[in-house]
Amino acid sequence: MLTGIVTIDGSMGEGGGQILRTAVALSAIIGTPIRIYNIRAKRKNPGLRPQHLTAVKAIAALSNARVLGATVGSMELYFEPRTLRGGRYEFNVGTAGSISLVLQALLPVLAFVDKPSEVVIRGGTDVPMAPTIDYVKHVLLWHLRQLGYEVELSVLRRGHYPRGGGIVEVKVPDPPRIFKARNYVERGELEGVLVKSHAVRLPRHVAERQASAAVSLIKKHDILKHIEPEIHIESYDKGRDPHLGPGSGVLVAAFYSKTVMGADALGARGKRAELVGQEAARKLIEDLSTGAPLDRHMSDMILVYLALADRESVIWGAKLTLHALTVLDLLRIMHSSFEYEILEGGRDKPFKARIKPLSIPRPRI
Repeated sequence: MLTGIVTIDGSMGEGGGQILRTAVALSAIIGTPIRIYNIRAKRKNPGLRPQHLTAVKAIAALSNARVLGATVGSMELYFEPRTLRGGRYEFNVGTAGSISLVLQALLPVLAFVDKPSEVVIRGGTDVPMAPTIDYVKHVLLWHLRQLGYEVELSVLRRGHYPRGGGIVEVKVPDPPRIFKARNYVERGELEGVLVKSHAVRLPRHVAERQASAAVSLIKKHDILKHIEPEIHIESYDKGRDPHLGPGSGVLVAAFYSKTVMGADALGARGKRAELVGQEAARKLIEDLSTGAPLDRHMSDMILVYLALADRESVIWGAKLTLHALTVLDLLRIMHSSFEYEILEGGRDKPFKARIKPLSIPRPRI
């Protein structure tokens, strides 16, 4: 067995799939073999699920890795990366498992490969317990552009629980191989609000009611009431709808000169469309009310990228979630050069933190 293997307890912190996704991605980027045990031990159905397995296989393909334990239900995984290679890849979750969560693992790695890449992923685009694909496209990718990372994302078909069948294509034309550090300490001027609502295999009025409810609640908030939201409705005529099953959702995002903050919500059987719109708007308003320039989800997602940046960053996030704390602790386990300091706030509260990036050699390409 190789020396220098990093061993990770998958039950640490939030104890879910994010530990696996982040650890495998970092393993591929910094070239350190890892062993993870107790994978998703705190979940109702512990071990690798199809979406986690897809993420592992995707990163293994990009890094020519040796992998042991990559089976559905496995509680332990050994991952030994070799050289990173870009190119064209296709991956199929095989269920309604989240494409967004697969991308959460894959996107950092695609930034460090040797050439442009195109990746097609099939699965769920809008499923519970995961960011919607609209949040990834309009919020996460906006922030990545500010870090010098251009990612093109096309939703070829949506997929909802339980049928799935979504298809997403991602292109990385120029891998940056490092990220530009950025301080997130102010929002700047409010420039616009986006409400993007969709309903597939359902009447158009479902998407319209979701959007209307979101807009109605947004306009009651002092920060947003003076701006007219841009509303996008996505629906399909009966007989021309390519989706496998019904589903709906809405994204609400506030665009500032120095940041974008967003929130989303999904429809469900028996859940009124108005409640879906109100849920997304309410989450955004809660995060806006903190004064922070990063919403609760970006406060978590941005950490891996800042840990791989060219210099130190300072961030102000709407909520220091257990997910975020787990990522911070995992980064420290993965490489001793990583440091962070919570400057203000605490668990489940607005917070400010200083992020000192990993000191690592260039990836093997």
